[in-house]
Amino acid sequence: MPRTPKCRKICSFPDHYSFIPEETDREDIETIMMSIDEFEVIRLLDYEGLNQGECAQKMGVARTTVTAIYESARKKLVGAIVDGKRLRIAGGNIEIDRGTNRFNVNIRSKGENEMRVAVTYDNGNVFGHFGKTQQFKVYNIEDGKVVDSEILDTNGEGCGALAGILNVADVDSLICGGIGGGAQRAIQEAGINLYAGASGNTDEVVESFLAGTLDASGEANCDHHGKHHGEDHQCGHGHGGHGGCHH
Repeated sequence: MPRTPKCRKICSFPDHYSFIPEETDREDIETIMMSIDEFEVIRLLDYEGLNQGECAQKMGVARTTVTAIYESARKKLVGAIVDGKRLRIAGGNIEIDRGTNRFNVNIRSKGENEMRVAVTYDNGNVFGHFGKTQQFKVYNIEDGKVVDSEILDTNGEGCGALAGILNVADVDSLICGGIGGGAQRAIQEAGINLYAGASGNTDEVVESFLAGTLDASGEANCDHHGKHHGEDHQCGHGHGGHGGCHH
């Protein structure tokens, strides 16, 4: 029986998940898939300027693994640029590096039988723009009832980082107003259920969620997104994280 590959630790989710040549109008353009661990290696080596030993230490893998990932990632990146193909980032055998807790998440541990729901929060109401939310209201739920809730600050992080914050906080589901395509991908990669397009008082919204009557599609785009944005447009900027092996 083959051994399960070791998860690669990442510091952040991408803020952008799909890239396409600007001048193309082809709908059948070929897509090259890059995993998130491949993205992370390129980010650490070519963007952050780490050497391969430092990169391997951060990701919790051998240096030879970093070398192999890097070669694969660069081949895909160059292929997309030279041949004018779409580059899409998704998946990978990854987990967030919770040991550093770079997001400074200060929240109580989730109970064994609890479900945790986060709502974008502004003065008692659902905040309408996920990527710019300054706070989440986090609800701990057991046996279909709210046990308690607390406010979680985001420290002004961007979309990818917000997904990381929610993941480190062990959030199971997110309720929000508008959310862009890239942010939706980040939430998906974090393994969090999404309920988008919600509005109104957060306590009432969560009660509707528990009653199964919440009016939220899970696909609400931010109001400022144009027809050319799609999944490539992002709400805000920043660096994020991830949790749990993702295959």
